[in-house]
Amino acid sequence: MAGAAVDSRDLELVAADGNRFAAFAAFASGAEPTALASGSAGPGRAVAGEPEATGPAVAAEPAVAAEPEATGPAEADEPVDASAIEPGVAEPAAAGVVILPDVRGLHPYYEELALRFAEAGIDAVAIDYFGRTAGVGKRAEGFDFGGHVAQTTWDGLRADIAAGFGWLRDERGPRTISSVGFCFGGRLAFVVAALAELELAGVVGFYGRPVGPGRGDVPAPADLASEMSCPVLGLFGGADEGIPATDVAAFDDALTEAGVAHELVTYPGAPHSFFDRHQERFASESADAWERMLAFIRHPASIGA
Repeated sequence: MAGAAVDSRDLELVAADGNRFAAFAAFASGAEPTALASGSAGPGRAVAGEPEATGPAVAAEPAVAAEPEATGPAEADEPVDASAIEPGVAEPAAAGVVILPDVRGLHPYYEELALRFAEAGIDAVAIDYFGRTAGVGKRAEGFDFGGHVAQTTWDGLRADIAAGFGWLRDERGPRTISSVGFCFGGRLAFVVAALAELELAGVVGFYGRPVGPGRGDVPAPADLASEMSCPVLGLFGGADEGIPATDVAAFDDALTEAGVAHELVTYPGAPHSFFDRHQERFASESADAWERMLAFIRHPASIGA
């Protein structure tokens, strides 16, 4: 596999409220931390380009990705999964990302994803959500997450997420820091775009519900559009029964009205969790989403430019 050699470590982080929780960090081996500069980009109208483009472009409406065979940089020879994605190479420590998992918490998939980011030259930290109710630990495949997700609160999640960003900023010091989230974490990623104190360069949300009620008391991202201070990349499945096209359109309208630079991409026929749980069936869509995400994390201000 091409890409940089990586180092990784298991972490136990402490939130401002004293909660201890597990996290996993990965970064390019031998890369020296760099001085941190503010990564926030100013708001602006975003327009999504055609899916075959290597980086985000700008559009007035949510983008709809082309049919899978025409999408992405190339067809993968093998099914794409978190351990098999072929990353590009970026300057080590130029960018960093905090990974917000789905409802499974710190599942092994997200550790693998952190490693893939590190191979691409992007420092990465994946966090767990369940230190308060399940103790400090990783979440294996059989972890019964349902009851623990129900006990999460936005205040607690916000404290834990801030601790993840704090560790990455203090220990690694990448020049820009973004957030990437999936499902439950996708909604969280959209929401943290409104937390100016995190000084984010951008956020990427995979199939996070952007409007209406969600799990627990996490706010609806569309309701916070006027408070968002960084570009937003949203990646959705056209066959996601939980997030209809009308929800994506409503989010697009809210971001546009608020002047938030954004790109919302929908992959026709792709279901919820197409990137993390269904990559073997949706390899082309996953490869396209991976390339879009890398381009955005490296150059968040390219949206709306």
